[in-house]
Amino acid sequence: MSAGACRYELRAQDGDARVGVLHTTRASVPTPAFMPVGTQASVKALTPEEIAATGSRLILANTYHLMLRPGAELIAELGGVQRFMSWPHALLTDSGGFQVFSLSKLREIDDDGVTFRSHLDGSPQRLTPERAMRVQALLGSDIAMVLDECPPGGAPRAEVEAAVKRSTAWAERCLVAPRAEGQACFGIVQGGVLPELRRAHLETLAALDFDGLALGGFSVGEPSERMYELLADLGPRMPGERPRYLMGVGKPVDLLRAVGAGIDLFDCVLPTRNARNGQALSWGGRVNIKQARHRRDESPLDARCGCPVCQGYSRAYLHHLYRAGEILAARLLSQHNLSFYAALMAAAREAIEAGRYADFARQAEAEMAGGDEVGGVTA
Repeated sequence: MSAGACRYELRAQDGDARVGVLHTTRASVPTPAFMPVGTQASVKALTPEEIAATGSRLILANTYHLMLRPGAELIAELGGVQRFMSWPHALLTDSGGFQVFSLSKLREIDDDGVTFRSHLDGSPQRLTPERAMRVQALLGSDIAMVLDECPPGGAPRAEVEAAVKRSTAWAERCLVAPRAEGQACFGIVQGGVLPELRRAHLETLAALDFDGLALGGFSVGEPSERMYELLADLGPRMPGERPRYLMGVGKPVDLLRAVGAGIDLFDCVLPTRNARNGQALSWGGRVNIKQARHRRDESPLDARCGCPVCQGYSRAYLHHLYRAGEILAARLLSQHNLSFYAALMAAAREAIEAGRYADFARQAEAEMAGGDEVGGVTA
């Protein structure tokens, strides 16, 4: 592994679920942990101090968006992304690949990289493994992700195989590219929903000198149960001495199932995006604060939650804020949702250490499904 890069310390295990600490140059992060997504060096609606107050010590920023605006060179000139956004804790940058590959009508891929047009102004852009790593080096994140090709959900086998082959070649190029001092590099396992391809790609990347490994290409249209089956198969096969990261998956039940498979790190826009749409996540399932049932409800969003929102504001007030279009609604619901995710991960760690994770996860999932206001909790 890289000199001065991150290090994983295993503290406890219960079945495949595990508790550890991810040590980076800027922070020690208890795992399993959820990373709030700060796409443009900002977790929408919240200040860095508010994010830290939820318990988060590791967040994600997006390479694609920051390289286009304001530019990685400018951020480097201003001291790196953490100084730029006043976040003193750990930060992971994705490679930008997922955003580029989602621009299906604006990009062309070849074995060297991807040519695409900016979604901002249509200007031509080129992203190669070397440029993805150079941008992340300029940003100065604690953890950089390799450039990979994420095939769309339901892609034919030949297309998935080609993406795996290209992702392997790009991963090898990323691994030897220059990095910022102390910056770790994680590889990304692809393979769609084909278990033999997933296992083979995992084995290939595990043999390389990555500081951690991630599972990419999930939650892109496959049935949830299929994802759970693959996670249960792949999680325990991932190197035990390195951190394990599941990219872009973030429903509470998904996190519970993935923790049970031995995954350590998660990220997703879901808690903050849902907050902006009037949806709170809680131990009792999703709360749709838009609904009229909350108009006179003086109870908190979640009686089990100790966050400042649940301690200080009623559902009636939050309902009013949202219906009135007040920005404060998005801020308070986002703060609560991230606090809930942090509490969910903390409770998972406690259950693993006590040797009762399976019972904890089963009960939590049942309670969330039973009180859900939006439909089945996995919908």
